[in-house]
Amino acid sequence: MARPSPVARALSQNFLADRAAARQLARLAVPFTSKVPLMLEVGAGKGALTEHLAPRCRELRAYEIDRRLLPALRARFTETSHVTVIGGDFLTSQPPRTPFSVAGNVPFSRTADIVDWCLRAPGLTDATLMTQLEYARKRTGDYGSWTLLTVRTWPRYEWRLVGRVARTRFWPVPRVDAGVVRIERRRTPLVEPASYAWWGELVEAGFSGVGGSLHASLRRVCPRRRVDAAFGAAGLERGVLVGAVTPGEWLRLFDVLG
Repeated sequence: MARPSPVARALSQNFLADRAAARQLARLAVPFTSKVPLMLEVGAGKGALTEHLAPRCRELRAYEIDRRLLPALRARFTETSHVTVIGGDFLTSQPPRTPFSVAGNVPFSRTADIVDWCLRAPGLTDATLMTQLEYARKRTGDYGSWTLLTVRTWPRYEWRLVGRVARTRFWPVPRVDAGVVRIERRRTPLVEPASYAWWGELVEAGFSGVGGSLHASLRRVCPRRRVDAAFGAAGLERGVLVGAVTPGEWLRLFDVLG
């Protein structure tokens, strides 16, 4: 097998080389029998995932930044009228105004930016992204700890690890395995919109590390007696590390502190 090109390395390209893995990713992205009205695919590459997403969507917009791949990609789907191949950087695109989904085997080096784009898009309903396994596990609490981004967005989005893919299923073969993370917008937020800014401020303060513990960090923004009462309601010890506090426990803290 040929060595990966310098362009592939520069763009952090690891193409899905296994049809079964591509088919499974499409099933995870569209887990229902009805078709998705609008799907955006991040990094269509040679169309391995596009092929399996197309039958599950009424409209599919496949973004590919590597212009060398565009002629073959467009030729492959020229007879599929509801698939539009778009040459360019997905991150510079404007989110659709109507509800939409996102799926893709994303470049590992650009995962954080792509996730941020998705979370800022008002119309996003869900995103199913193949990322480094470590990233997927970390964001979904699979290591037994929780990150600032996950907790801060939890009232509006559910994060789940829904699959794992061996690194040997890609070409070029990356150094690590991949995971599939699914981010779903909640139909009913867990925190009232009017209180969401305070939720974010509270979580940011808790993850600041000031004072050496979550209890001490929260005392910077709330009276000690209220923090004590919140910890009691959540069943937390005062010395608990912030990463060990689950989103559900954060919500119980917020019930008292909010």
